[in-house]
Amino acid sequence: MDDLPGSFGTSASLALRLGQTIFSFASLLFMCFDVQFYSYTAFCYLVTVMGLVVPWSMTFVVVDAYSVFVKFLPRQPRTVLIVVLGDWALSFLLLSAACSTASATDLLLDAGYCHAKLCGRFQLSAAMAFLSWFLSLGSFLFNLWLLPSL
Repeated sequence: MDDLPGSFGTSASLALRLGQTIFSFASLLFMCFDVQFYSYTAFCYLVTVMGLVVPWSMTFVVVDAYSVFVKFLPRQPRTVLIVVLGDWALSFLLLSAACSTASATDLLLDAGYCHAKLCGRFQLSAAMAFLSWFLSLGSFLFNLWLLPSL
């Protein structure tokens, strides 16, 4: 059970974390291209959550890369529990931020408050947030599956 693909310290986990970092950073960039996002709470919430997710993911990219290339990572139950709890909390935050951004963008587009180019950026940001959430959820589930075997 220690070789579960996608669990903490494997090459699949490195790929999940790298994808999560890329999508989170892309979502943050698409949202921050325009200054107008500060006037809407949902967009500020997405930027705040991405500000938490990017360092979390980058930290585990480094840890997983070290584990894959050096081939040594002591898997302790407390460490994996912290990873599981962090992924669980951040996946809920990511899902709520992505949903609120998508719904606010749809509302603004339907009401005619923003032009198509600006709302297109907000929609791309929400899409990247959903992709980041999907990878975060996968990482959470693989590590949750690993936890009882430790």
